[in-house]
Amino acid sequence: MRVAVRHHEVRITGDGRVDGHDAGATLVRRLLRVFPGAQVIGSPARHAQGFDVVPLAQVRGAVVVNMDVLDSTCLWRSLRRRDPEPRLMNFVWLAPAMYDHSVELASLALSCALFPTFCNSERTATEVRETIDRWTAPHLSGRARIAWVNLGVRLDHARPRREPAVPVVLYPAITVTERMRPALFRHVVERVAARTPIRVEARLEESQLVTEHAMALSRRPWAWVGPLTASRQTYWEHLAGTTAFLATAEEESYGLEYVEALVAGAVGVFPDRPWVWALVPSGYPFVYRDAAEAETLLHRAVTEPERCRTELDRAAGGDFRAWLNAHHSDDTFDRAVQHWVREWFGATMSVAGSGPLPE
Repeated sequence: MRVAVRHHEVRITGDGRVDGHDAGATLVRRLLRVFPGAQVIGSPARHAQGFDVVPLAQVRGAVVVNMDVLDSTCLWRSLRRRDPEPRLMNFVWLAPAMYDHSVELASLALSCALFPTFCNSERTATEVRETIDRWTAPHLSGRARIAWVNLGVRLDHARPRREPAVPVVLYPAITVTERMRPALFRHVVERVAARTPIRVEARLEESQLVTEHAMALSRRPWAWVGPLTASRQTYWEHLAGTTAFLATAEEESYGLEYVEALVAGAVGVFPDRPWVWALVPSGYPFVYRDAAEAETLLHRAVTEPERCRTELDRAAGGDFRAWLNAHHSDDTFDRAVQHWVREWFGATMSVAGSGPLPE
């Protein structure tokens, strides 16, 4: 049985690749790798590098993995015009907390109650379950099928470390929405830059480059604000030369960008939020409660990076990279998503990689 992936923001380059470095594009590429022969729903129809782009009207008999979860009921109706029993699975990869309107919350709850739902983390799965229970009737909430696994990262993508002459601090997101608290980020890095030389780098979506927060940061002589890197290889090469990053987000469903930076060897400074403790060991030392603590920890990260990495090893029981490998390898994701497609739809499929499937 074939898999078709739907994500309304997916962009296909002229030479047939999935474009972009954001989490959505990364996950589309990952699903295409996990399910050889999978299609991407889009237009116009074309052959791409290792997959086909297929308009929705031409999708028949496939298991549709929908990353635009609020639209699942409409998508199901479209599929049913050609298939009496559409096979549709939600993939919740954004934090449910980002939805604050009653229509969005009710749509999310109904979608996840009606269709099997695969979540990108335990925290997301818990929030989805709570949303279903709150916004749907018991006879719907009781039939919900929800599974989860941490997304993980491709550990072999990391490049050898190269320490920059001037420490590099990364803004670890591609947007400057209020949920990311960019004003807090700017306040802290300004304080640190007044104490020691640093270079702050922010790579943002094109639409974000002209926002007030982005332009305010770009005016600082020690800051560079620009577009996303041209390729994933360039992205990982930049991470290899990143000294530290300062996370300021109020909420995250998983935090793929943070894990990738940690795998690359950057020292991560995090807010004391529940989502953080799903990413790092329980004794992780670089967690702040307020701006003053964030400044202190970031200053240490850029002036004593090797000592900080030693502390990370200690917090992880001896080897922080090995801990990341055990807790955030995307091999686990690959096996889990293939397992649940088979479990929910009875599909026999091959999956890239090997190893036991989740019980």
